[in-house]
Amino acid sequence: MSVQTYSWLLLVASIAAEVAGTIALRYADGFTRPVPSLVVVASYAAAIWLMSLAVRHLEVGLAYAVWAGSGTALTAALGILWFSESMTLLRIAGVVMIVIGVVVLNLETQ
Repeated sequence: MSVQTYSWLLLVASIAAEVAGTIALRYADGFTRPVPSLVVVASYAAAIWLMSLAVRHLEVGLAYAVWAGSGTALTAALGILWFSESMTLLRIAGVVMIVIGVVVLNLETQ
């Protein structure tokens, strides 16, 4: 496996950890519930650590844009699916634009 591929996999793991931490915030109840609160802290720590490893071989601007955009889109989708959050046309359009932006950023580096 190439270093570049490994770095992208680290970035994907970082995104997953960040999303897990954000979803756990819903259950932490203002950090009053110990287990979900520990999941939040551990997930965010893992996300930052994995990102720090990924940016060793990825452009930091690109990596951060992919991380933030993908995390935002995935969190919004999970909120709709798991928490029955509102799904409006405008919200869907916003998530689609985020995904398009991430794709365009990745195409530019090819």
